[in-house]
Amino acid sequence: MLIVTSNDIPGYQIDAVLGEVMGMTVRSANIGANLVAGFRSIGGGEVTEYTKLVYESRQQVMARMWQEAVNRGGNAIIAMRFDNGDIAQSFTEVCAYGTAVVVTPIAAGQPGATPQSSSDAANRGQAQ
Repeated sequence: MLIVTSNDIPGYQIDAVLGEVMGMTVRSANIGANLVAGFRSIGGGEVTEYTKLVYESRQQVMARMWQEAVNRGGNAIIAMRFDNGDIAQSFTEVCAYGTAVVVTPIAAGQPGATPQSSSDAANRGQAQ
């Protein structure tokens, strides 16, 4: 599945727009991570405990968004974005959202084709 932040996918024709899809989670760091991060913040630099938490959260919401697109019959997501916010002092909400679409790769030799779409079209057995 292609997931892009742009409103179109070069080399692909959008055949259907299936609507907004999203994945969401609310996370908090465990007490151990908070304690270690508190000590780490004294010296400055990256707080790896929180970096890991945010990275894992984004992967989780991307997977949920992707699954919602698949459930609707999509094979791509356009205009994908992340959003996040705080809930109380201990929780962070992370959301990934975009528009589920059905796309068809443009075959080699056709106007708008790209090397990626040409290869994808050939792999799908589309006429070139």
